[in-house]
Amino acid sequence: MAISEESMNPNERKRLQQLFAQGSRMAAVSNFDYATQMFEECVQKDPGNLIYVQNFLENLQKKYNNAKKGSKLAAISGAGSWGSMKKAAVQKNWRGVLQSGYSLLKLNPWNIDALKAMANACEQLQFDEVQLAYLKLAADVDLKDVEVNRLRGRALARLGKFDDAIVCFQRVRQTMPNDEEAMRAISNLTVQKTIRKGGYEDAESSTEVMADKDAQAERQGTGAPRLSPEAVLEKAIAKNPADLNLYSELSDLHLKHDRLAEAEAVMSKALQASGGDISIRERVEDIQMRLAAYNVAQAKQQAERAKTEESINLYRQMVESLNRKELEVYTSRSSRYPDNLGLKYELAVRLQRARNYNEAIKLFQEARRGDGKRKGAVFLALGDCFVAIKQYKLAMTNYEAAVTEIPEREVEERKSVLYRIGKLAAFMKNFDLAEKYLNELAGIDFGYKDVSALLDKLSRLRDDGESAGGVPPG
Repeated sequence: MAISEESMNPNERKRLQQLFAQGSRMAAVSNFDYATQMFEECVQKDPGNLIYVQNFLENLQKKYNNAKKGSKLAAISGAGSWGSMKKAAVQKNWRGVLQSGYSLLKLNPWNIDALKAMANACEQLQFDEVQLAYLKLAADVDLKDVEVNRLRGRALARLGKFDDAIVCFQRVRQTMPNDEEAMRAISNLTVQKTIRKGGYEDAESSTEVMADKDAQAERQGTGAPRLSPEAVLEKAIAKNPADLNLYSELSDLHLKHDRLAEAEAVMSKALQASGGDISIRERVEDIQMRLAAYNVAQAKQQAERAKTEESINLYRQMVESLNRKELEVYTSRSSRYPDNLGLKYELAVRLQRARNYNEAIKLFQEARRGDGKRKGAVFLALGDCFVAIKQYKLAMTNYEAAVTEIPEREVEERKSVLYRIGKLAAFMKNFDLAEKYLNELAGIDFGYKDVSALLDKLSRLRDDGESAGGVPPG
């Protein structure tokens, strides 16, 4: 798991963002050595941050003119780092492996052995997206390397990218035809891929399945000699890679058909072709968030279907990965557009999910100045955050403000806040206030959660001075 937002000092996080911005400016004017210093500190402090790692690697490749050859003295200069990396690996000090790896990559970003060791460390740390960044560069060095494809296949499978994972394990089998892991993985991934695509669970025969596949092939143009719209655009991009509109058109085609991974890959190429254009970077980020959300949905379905510890853990990892990605994106955008209160709200929501309540509270309070339609949700979220840090009087104040701001037509939201404020008042032994709000809730929906039981308990405990709630809401 990457360094969590709640464990990183807010000042430190802001400092890293400033270093990253400075490094990006230096890289844009080809001051690669200075940019390397900035990016290296970012990845050292936040090794699970995909954006930091991608820029660190891209800058190093540009420094060496994308020649796939690093410093001539890399072997000699990197001897000490190699020793430190091996020692860290033996001790299972995975962050230590990464720290030594940065030094080796500075000498030669195409050092495939260092990239593989760092990818393995990322697997242990559950940095799936960052692991794939290192493995992508390793694959550029040797596409057929067995260890690269094995690690890459596992990571892609965990992220639900079954087609790409299958390709990796097929490369393993090309070199090692009897490899048991590769054979088993290809079989399992093929089944998962079929389930994900849908429409096959209820098929009565293999003929129905093949007919559906044939129809899909015809729609995609793979069953006819003529070029598909996607293929036409790919040829146009190859002919004129500087035309950014072509990338956008191709990405939109992929998105139209829910091919999120393909759309992300296209816009990532556009980002490189544009030299880091902000609007294109934001499009890439939007697709990445959408893809992460899709992976969460798929992992949830798999967990509900299989009910195994492995599938449940995968679902949890996907949820964490989604929130990490959204935190990265909204942190960056909030810094870029400091007056956009909507972005502050979105960032606050992700900080709350990451249990970084203090930072979330600050941003929610800033967001209160924004759109009046959002005020009810902001006050409700503030109430939940204050409950989480045991500031119950402040929580009550915000819940009561939420009751005022949330209109009666928003029935579910209103029921939610009435239930929270009723439970909190009961917990604080303010029985009159608890009855007031729980009775209002009961008037809307008497069957809502345990509201009827709470009202009965309140009436019994009034004279005892006990807490009816047990634990506060939130």
